[in-house]
Amino acid sequence: MKEFVDESRNGSINYADFCSAVTEKTSALNETYNFFQFVANFRQRAAAEAPLYGLPISVKDCICVKGMQSSAGSKILQGYMPPFDATAVARIKESGARVLGKTNQDEFGFGTFSTNSAYGVPKNPYDPQRSCGGSSGGAAGITAALKMPHIALAESTGGSISCPAAFCGVVGLTPTYGLVSRYGLIDYANSLDKIGVMARCVYDAALLLSHIGGHDPMDSTSLNIKKQDYTKSAAKKDLKGLRIGVPKEYFDGVDPKITKQVESAIEKLESLGAKSVKISLPMTKYALAAYYIIASAEASTNLSKYCGMRYGLHLDIEGNFSDYFSKVRSAGFGLEAKRRIILGTFARMSGYRDAYYLKAMKVRTMIINDFKKAFKKCDVLAAPTMPILPPKFSDIARLTPLENYQMDALTVPSNVAGIPQLSINCGFISSLPVGLHLMADHLQESRLIETAAAFETAARDGKK
Repeated sequence: MKEFVDESRNGSINYADFCSAVTEKTSALNETYNFFQFVANFRQRAAAEAPLYGLPISVKDCICVKGMQSSAGSKILQGYMPPFDATAVARIKESGARVLGKTNQDEFGFGTFSTNSAYGVPKNPYDPQRSCGGSSGGAAGITAALKMPHIALAESTGGSISCPAAFCGVVGLTPTYGLVSRYGLIDYANSLDKIGVMARCVYDAALLLSHIGGHDPMDSTSLNIKKQDYTKSAAKKDLKGLRIGVPKEYFDGVDPKITKQVESAIEKLESLGAKSVKISLPMTKYALAAYYIIASAEASTNLSKYCGMRYGLHLDIEGNFSDYFSKVRSAGFGLEAKRRIILGTFARMSGYRDAYYLKAMKVRTMIINDFKKAFKKCDVLAAPTMPILPPKFSDIARLTPLENYQMDALTVPSNVAGIPQLSINCGFISSLPVGLHLMADHLQESRLIETAAAFETAARDGKK
């Protein structure tokens, strides 16, 4: 990506021609794969000194971009044009990047396979009959399919960056909770949502994180830390002295072929100087239940403000306000959104709040402590990102809601704990990508990037 920025700035690349080519290619891909809800016509040049001069960035639909429909994949926000940019978007624009468009996603992030969007389903570039993963399916799909300079801005609540990154064979970097401002993010669950990055290589992911991270006074959950240059960590080639923890719980119920592929990847990390040790994270088995209680409770609160009056969907309905709100919400929310609103409302009811929501919050603290103990013994954790290969849509349709939720079992614990994580491709099975999930302690993004970069270099050199 650095070469592209330098060549665009010095005129080696005709920027107008490049913009036309990117827009044309993106639009063509979108007709087949439905990665985008909106493809922008970006031709405006950046200032010559801008560090991301003219770089195309796609933005997940739940992240506000001024003047572009930002609906979070939901019909109830159809037509909503934010009058402002999210902080992460404002920062990439200030750095000279240009918004390529808004990528498709599950409604409000409610899903593992991007099949819950009100605007169609994005398809996997490796096989259009299969899922891109979710909820950031469009972001992962275009990152894999567009063989031109591009990075995607995405978001994760319970694995919405890692899962699609694994299914599409790209790098998905989810930072520590609070490292990147949530201002301008259409919330799913306030205490879990994290804006992150998808890219074709580790350096590109580190590059964008360097520009969007850092404290933001507009976000009360933003950590009081300065921006960092993570690209320096992406130059790492050896891992001498690195301690890798391999949690045994993360291999339960995983496709044996995926297990074998991930174990091979861990051996490659060992060949670079790292040492692996088997560890246990006993609270893992409670993470999924705690996550769905907490996330649904927070989601039901966040979604209560969508009533069809101030913005988004408006219907011509006669009757009182109560009837209007009920009918608009019934028409505007999809099935999965309604399911989570009901679940979350139940968990927050006065008679059940202590039994469910508060207990789930206590379990969350225990999960965090589980990880903290692990990181006293090791520097990075390594596991499969997903227990299955990208599934066919016909197979997804047969899953019950609980079976669907179970697919998040490997990505939810680290998201509940708010620690940084990165999914990177570690090979293919039957021409479908497999993800290696790397996790580090809070604010240890540099260590995570170093590990992934060294693995990426070794894997690339091994193919030569």
